[in-house]
Amino acid sequence: MDIDLLLTMAHHLSVFTLVGIVAAEFALLRPGLAGARLQQLARIDRAYGLVALLVVIAGVGRVLWGNIDAGYYLGNHAFWGKMGLFVIVGLLSIQPTMALVRWSRALRDDPAFVVPDAQVAASRRFIHLQMVGLALIPLFAAAMARGYGA
Repeated sequence: MDIDLLLTMAHHLSVFTLVGIVAAEFALLRPGLAGARLQQLARIDRAYGLVALLVVIAGVGRVLWGNIDAGYYLGNHAFWGKMGLFVIVGLLSIQPTMALVRWSRALRDDPAFVVPDAQVAASRRFIHLQMVGLALIPLFAAAMARGYGA
């Protein structure tokens, strides 16, 4: 197998996994969040960070060692649109992650801790925006793959 194929497979699998993780976070982050579900959500959020790192590593690998010249990517506006959206999604993930860290500490200190509904709603908004950004990234990828943006 060639390196381009392996990097492409790793990139696509990690991207789809990332989308699944964000969907799982959105599904689990509901009013009444407490106890085991809060702990589960915190574990899923840690996985999100690791998978996002894999997306970056595989993506950078594709640019550097893939079959397409790096200059194509670096000079392509659609590529930079994808990168910009990925950065925005990453920035949007900070608020829910920090909230989960706070909530996990509160749960550790008080096993009866229940996340206030207003805080759940605020974090859900950030995750919803992440989902919108993730949904737009393939549009830029499709344009880029067809030569747009160069």
